[in-house]
Amino acid sequence: MISDLELEKIAVAVRQKTLEIIFKAGGGHTGGSLSSADILVTLYHSIMNIDPKNPLNPDRDRFILSKGHSVESLYAVLASRGFISDEALKTYGQFNSILAGHPTIKVPGIELNSGALGHGLSVGVGMAMAAKRSTQNFKVYVLMGDGEQGEGSVMEAAAAAGHYHLDNMVAIVDRNQLQISGPTEEVCKIDDLAAKYTACGWSVTECDGHSVSELIKIFSTIPFDKDKPSLIIAHTIKGKGVSFIENQANWHHKVPTEEQFKMAYDELDKKMEELNHAR
Repeated sequence: MISDLELEKIAVAVRQKTLEIIFKAGGGHTGGSLSSADILVTLYHSIMNIDPKNPLNPDRDRFILSKGHSVESLYAVLASRGFISDEALKTYGQFNSILAGHPTIKVPGIELNSGALGHGLSVGVGMAMAAKRSTQNFKVYVLMGDGEQGEGSVMEAAAAAGHYHLDNMVAIVDRNQLQISGPTEEVCKIDDLAAKYTACGWSVTECDGHSVSELIKIFSTIPFDKDKPSLIIAHTIKGKGVSFIENQANWHHKVPTEEQFKMAYDELDKKMEELNHAR
């Protein structure tokens, strides 16, 4: 079993690699990729039943990145887990690369061409229903942004998941409170997410989305209630890990300059040094 400390180190490395591929490609979604890094690392390295050597195993757990614009951190995690090579990662954003600006099933370990916001949960519900009907034992994990909670299709899918008692379904909301147009509550007020999902028949919990120990503890207790889908509202910071990017809406789709990239990389290097001397 991988330790919390090792997961934290992987998350720092994933943030560095995320910044590197965005900088070199000259495009990408920086803020949301950094906010979801700890969630992705915890799922892929500690929680999900997956095998890089057999990525299409019918009994594998499924993961959908509904907030598909944050794919850069997912690519970095897939490389860290062995689904794709570091050499392939370097081709991100290049002509003929399989690593596009949104997830595509051409990439090993990716289950859905996603990124049209509000669609991931609906597809996840379909996968979870298929598992139930075929008596397969896999779980379906869907990572959503908080901005897409304003989409009507999300609440329709939430209602369906509760109605069909999909306790093999796990949704995570990356609650960083910012989207491309500004604070989520100013763009489209989503109010009490926990109450909304509870009303749809979900079991809901909240946590620090940057604490791998909290995330592991919560993921390990799924389903929270028998016959109910599980929702985790993960409170995060957009741009987490780089001080001048954190909580800045303008970093939703901003690319660092060479100077900013070096500053960010150095800041994460210092964090890695701290972890290397911890415990």
